[in-house]
Amino acid sequence: MEQRLTQWLAEIEQYGREYDARETDHSRKMLNLEPDTARLVHILARSCRAKKILEIGTSNGYSTIWLASAVAETKGLVTTIDRSTEKQAMARENLQRAGLLDSVEMRQGSAGTVVRELVGPFDLVFFDADRMGAAANLAALLPKLAPAVLLLADNVLSHPQEIAGYLDAVNRLQAFDQVVVPVGKGLSVAWRGAGPGDS
Repeated sequence: MEQRLTQWLAEIEQYGREYDARETDHSRKMLNLEPDTARLVHILARSCRAKKILEIGTSNGYSTIWLASAVAETKGLVTTIDRSTEKQAMARENLQRAGLLDSVEMRQGSAGTVVRELVGPFDLVFFDADRMGAAANLAALLPKLAPAVLLLADNVLSHPQEIAGYLDAVNRLQAFDQVVVPVGKGLSVAWRGAGPGDS
């Protein structure tokens, strides 16, 4: 990753951390990924050569930039969803400055509504919002997943009760291997390969 982009991401991360420390309204907090989690998500997206990514939870675009940087190599696209118009406006500005806005499609609204309108196939889905609704969103997305697909979900260790339904749903899926990586707030990584020997 270019040093210019790395520096910009560090500035966004610092701003988000300082903003969240001041903000008392939880819904207005940025709640950005931990830096190590963001790097791991970026590495995984690059490793699987993802071309069509869905991100649930845009916030100020910190994680979106990491994902967009990965798909820029494959000339792919990140579709990102957030219910907050204010946060998506911030994300658009941050993506513009990062030079990655052309790699992102921004959708505003509740994840439960928007995922049903989307057209796949997605080869990577990142769940980073609406933890209670993640299992239902996953069910709606199943027909829209590519044969080889990576499913990621944050906050597995920090909010175990809220994400439990999603983890149960993933563990019931056939042909998926799933593991929780103890990085940041806990990242669930689930992979399905394209063929019988790839899972």
